[in-house]
Amino acid sequence: METMGDVDQTCGMSLAIDVVGGKWKMHLMWVLAEGPVRFGQIRRKLDGVSEKVLAENLRQLEASGVVHRELYAEVPPRVEYSLTPLGESLSVALKPLEDWGDEHREVLSSRQ
Repeated sequence: METMGDVDQTCGMSLAIDVVGGKWKMHLMWVLAEGPVRFGQIRRKLDGVSEKVLAENLRQLEASGVVHRELYAEVPPRVEYSLTPLGESLSVALKPLEDWGDEHREVLSSRQ
C-alpha cells in the first residue's frame, strides 16, 4: 500500500499512464471528447472492443475521476458517459499526441 509520501514521489508521467494505459482508454477519451455519449454509440465507434472490456475500461476511467456516468430514470434506463473537468483537461493534454500521430501517419503506417 502506498503512503501519501510515495504518491508524492511518483512521476507525473506514471500517474497519467495509470489513468489512460491499456489498449482502449485513450480511444475512449477520444470518443468522449466529442461530448456525452451512450454505451452503444461508443461500441459502434470503437470497432473490435467487447462489451465486457468496454464496461471495465469505462469503470476504471470513472474511478480515476475522468469520466462521469449519468443514469437517467427512464424506461428503458438510459446511461450516458461524459468527461469530467479532470477528463477534459486530460483530453487537452492528449491532443498533441493525436496531432503527432496525424503528422507522421505515412511514415508510421509504412513501418507496420
